[in-house]
Amino acid sequence: MTDFLLELRCEEIPARMQLKASDDLARLFTEELAKAGLKPASIDSFVTPRRLALIARDLPLETAAVSEEFKGPRTSAPAQALEGFLRKTGLTQDQLEDRDGVWFAVVNKPGRATTDVLAEAVPAVIRAFPWPKSMRWGAASATTESLRWVRPLQGIIALLGGEIVPLSIEGIEAGRETVGHRFHSTGAIRIDGADDYADKLRAAYVIVSHQERQAIIEAKAGEAAAAKGYSVIEDKGLVAENAGLTEWPVPLLGDFDPEFLEVPPEVIQLTLRINQKYFVLRDADGKLAPAFICTANIEAKDGGVAIVAGNRKVLAARLSDARFFWQQDRKTPLAEQAKKLGRITFHEKLGTVADKVERVAKLSEWLASEGIVPNCDPVLARQAAELCKADLVTEMVGEFPELQGVMGGYYARAEGLPDAVADAIRDHYKPVGQGDDVPTAPVTVAVSLADKLDTLRSFFGIDEKPTGSRDPFALRRAALGVIQIVTANGLRMPVAEGDLLDFFADRLKVQQKEAGVRHDLIDAVFALGGEDDLVRLLARVKALQSFVATDDGANLLAGYKRAANILKKEGVEQAEAISLSYEPEKAEADLIAALDAAEPQAAQAVAAEEFEGAMAALATLRAPIDAFFETVTVNDADPAKRTTRLALLARVRDAVHNVADFSKITG
Repeated sequence: MTDFLLELRCEEIPARMQLKASDDLARLFTEELAKAGLKPASIDSFVTPRRLALIARDLPLETAAVSEEFKGPRTSAPAQALEGFLRKTGLTQDQLEDRDGVWFAVVNKPGRATTDVLAEAVPAVIRAFPWPKSMRWGAASATTESLRWVRPLQGIIALLGGEIVPLSIEGIEAGRETVGHRFHSTGAIRIDGADDYADKLRAAYVIVSHQERQAIIEAKAGEAAAAKGYSVIEDKGLVAENAGLTEWPVPLLGDFDPEFLEVPPEVIQLTLRINQKYFVLRDADGKLAPAFICTANIEAKDGGVAIVAGNRKVLAARLSDARFFWQQDRKTPLAEQAKKLGRITFHEKLGTVADKVERVAKLSEWLASEGIVPNCDPVLARQAAELCKADLVTEMVGEFPELQGVMGGYYARAEGLPDAVADAIRDHYKPVGQGDDVPTAPVTVAVSLADKLDTLRSFFGIDEKPTGSRDPFALRRAALGVIQIVTANGLRMPVAEGDLLDFFADRLKVQQKEAGVRHDLIDAVFALGGEDDLVRLLARVKALQSFVATDDGANLLAGYKRAANILKKEGVEQAEAISLSYEPEKAEADLIAALDAAEPQAAQAVAAEEFEGAMAALATLRAPIDAFFETVTVNDADPAKRTTRLALLARVRDAVHNVADFSKITG
């Protein structure tokens, strides 16, 4: 057993692609080896900005011989069938075995040298590599058959044990030499095998493990911040990105003019993080600190002084722009900014953003005035809605689209508008995901709900519905947002009808899955029709879920399904009035009496939205139904008895359907 080292070296791999590329290399390599019957004990993957690498552990020096058996056509089959089988197996007829009138082929594959397998596998992996974006280069790029790679491929190391695996692709021969850090290392580095790969590159200022570089960045950034009394705002994505930008990461702390802190903190954070890839810091009071941490890719002789100075200068220019936008935007009231929304098309069939704002304003005011959103001032709701999109035309949101809503809230507060209005403008996009905060302030609830309902109703109205994975207008997210707002705030309202109601049902199943609510029970309640109040629906679903988990519930479900199957087989769709022209059996009479008591109790409980009580009423039917099926013959020879008993089963079905459609429940 021996180890195999593969390194694919190129120019800078974009940071966002590196970790997936590392996983893809290991996956594709494993799949190629598996085709030849090889399986490494493990694979260690590495990636830096300039190289993808892996070490496959404990490979045998040759594959095992394999014997495979294939069943062919009958010996009496037409000649064409036999010829096809021979082509498939690569054998001649005299090499086949006749077993009871059926041809069998035994194909023996001798073992192969692992070196030969690798020489075929590596080029296949390189050519099949799924880069999100790739390029051709050099003279070979004149043909579409030439190699594509993320950046020009410059070198390949392929070592099995200490020996080079002879392979080449596009004129690049595999060898044992690589290069170290772009600035801290010069000349070629000879690699003897898998065991010295990481150590020799470390000596050349390259840390090949992405995970180790992340750990260094986190630890050193934390130390640098703590030395000044600061702490780093956690940002795993930025740590990974910085690790993807460096082969020898050196976190350095710098500062900026505290006067820039007059700009909203979200702006500063985005400037640091998005524009500069810097880490954001807090002071001891938890406020944004006038400092940053950048990650250098070199061990500077001056300790990083010049690097920090250069970064400070670039950041100052960025923050100066942000401060200018902040000052300029505040010179124009939001009401004036909102007038410009008429120039922006929301959708060609739905008018401008100004048209959408007017629809949202009317709906917000209605939700407040009708008391659907309790304790909500209709005047404030309309005002907030009329201004909620105004920041879309500001300089700041033009620079940082991520801050739409947030900046509107700041501008509203700066011009002295009520806090409820400013908060609603700031938060009306929420929740934007399953883990996001759900608004609870009345004015914010009204505007956020109105905005999402308008989006859903408008696009469904012009038949622009999500299909498959396609959802260009984020309608699924809007529906989830409505569900979260309505359920979190206990709002009693009809959310939709028709196709849109079905769409809400699907989204509700997704949203409630994490809460452990079964989707079939949601279907069972929706199937009754007419249920468009999400609060009431979920209360009914949760009561139903608790009920079916009990013995009474499980047995009643079994009895219901037995009754429903009989009725379906007999073609009974509606219950007829029960007319007893004979002396009923005891179990029959007991079931009639139980239904006489349970039906009004269940109906009354449902009307009062006491769904646990409705389930309790249904539970009283469990024993009578069991006894009925044990002792009573439904399809009696007497037509009168048969008709009456089918009508009794239909009455059982309908009684259950007053609470939920049990036919939708699995199990």
